[in-house]
Amino acid sequence: MSYTSIQSQSLPADIINTDVQTLDNIKRIKSQKAQLKKVSTEFEAIFVTKMISALDKTVDREGGIFGEDNKYMDKFKSFIYNEVGRQIASNPHSTVGFAKQIYSQMEKSLPKETDEITQAAQTAKAEAYKKVDKEI
Repeated sequence: MSYTSIQSQSLPADIINTDVQTLDNIKRIKSQKAQLKKVSTEFEAIFVTKMISALDKTVDREGGIFGEDNKYMDKFKSFIYNEVGRQIASNPHSTVGFAKQIYSQMEKSLPKETDEITQAAQTAKAEAYKKVDKEI
């Protein structure tokens, strides 16, 4: 049994969402546009998490409510910062805006999906009928 399967069995995915679980969830999405949306949101979340971590290193710890930093507190803070980064990136009222910009730029390079192709074909067919009707 692998570490990932043990971890996913022991904790629900909505409690602690590890990077491996996030990647697996993205791979399971059928639509490439939905995948791109999720990836761009995750990128923004990672960026915000790194920014918060960097800001935390600038704070003076002497006399703080948690006392001196230790390895346990650092691990705890990393979980908190990951979750805060995801919440900021996924909330439309608090987002930084990177996800939207990445999505709009990268969407242009995606191949058309089957429903878009079908819709474009139907539109072209309707336009052809209108043209024939005008000629007659």
